[in-house]
Amino acid sequence: MKKSIFVTQPNMPDLEEFVPYLQKIWDNKILTNNGPMHHELELRLKEYLGVPEISLFNNGTIALLTALQAERITGDVITTPFSFIATANSLVWNGVRPIFSDIDPSTFNLDPSKIEAAITPQTTAIMPVHCYGTPCDVEAIEKIADNYNLKVIYDAAHAFGVRNSKGSILNYGNLSVLSFHATKVFNTFEGGAIISPDAKTKKRIDNLKNFGILDETTVVAPGINGKMSEISAAFGLVQLNHIDGAIAKRREIDGLYRSGLQNIGGITLPKRTTDYALNYSYFPVLVEPDYPMDRDSLYEHLKSIGVYSRRYFYPLMSEFPMYRGIRSSDPSNLPVASAIASKILCLPIYPDLSLNDVGRIIDEIGLVT
Repeated sequence: MKKSIFVTQPNMPDLEEFVPYLQKIWDNKILTNNGPMHHELELRLKEYLGVPEISLFNNGTIALLTALQAERITGDVITTPFSFIATANSLVWNGVRPIFSDIDPSTFNLDPSKIEAAITPQTTAIMPVHCYGTPCDVEAIEKIADNYNLKVIYDAAHAFGVRNSKGSILNYGNLSVLSFHATKVFNTFEGGAIISPDAKTKKRIDNLKNFGILDETTVVAPGINGKMSEISAAFGLVQLNHIDGAIAKRREIDGLYRSGLQNIGGITLPKRTTDYALNYSYFPVLVEPDYPMDRDSLYEHLKSIGVYSRRYFYPLMSEFPMYRGIRSSDPSNLPVASAIASKILCLPIYPDLSLNDVGRIIDEIGLVT
């Protein structure tokens, strides 16, 4: 292949569409602190996502940190080892110990049947991840949380726009946290958000993300600076005009991959559920032992021809040095996650990826056989 193809690429609308928003910012000279762009984006996202309240942030990691603060999480929190490192880091930065529990082999999400065995008297919450935008078993997790009086904070970084028959998947748990990073389905350059159930919770979150400031002379909490800038909010407003088309293009690419790869021996495609409206944020495959080369060799082979796939998520979070000392990090406790991490490969998917390039990637994987 003559050009490099990366695992993802941000969806960029025409610059001319963004310029009028920039002109408004230049005219009013409001760059941050809950300006008009920020306010409008919150309102539009509430409507688009179908959520009761949303608080915008400068990035998803600060949003995770703040969500844990808002719910006053302490002690131990059960989470998945199969996620981006920010998930576990946000717990440690709050003085909370992550307890890793194994994942479901089909969804790659926390396996509810394994959660109860990880609960101890120190457990205060569960932090599941909707991996690749595939929803967790929210009903089962909710039942466990209710039985043990635990809070649930969803790392929903991949789950923008995902819905089930009851509405947005973001409405489950005490809070859900989104990422609007440049690599995500919906981006604001950098950004994130917390979905909360009511105005009282939103107010606490909004205070925390603004240094804990209540008014000009009152600080009510040891907050942080998590505010989204007006530039990012403006870009989000432009992106929102195109999000349905972007997801539709992702769906088309997903379908082409599925039809082209389904009969290649040694390549397993994770199951897709028809019970949810998905966002097709990633296209993961498993490279099985009967494929002619192992996962890392296929990764290097694709890279040699300019196709940059990613081994999301390898290594497991639990394998990084700062987490190896936690007893739950032992690979024997995480057999499914360890196996998936050794075989997973995410192929390029983004709205501007041409169908010809998708076909060429499929052909290259097939030629190896």
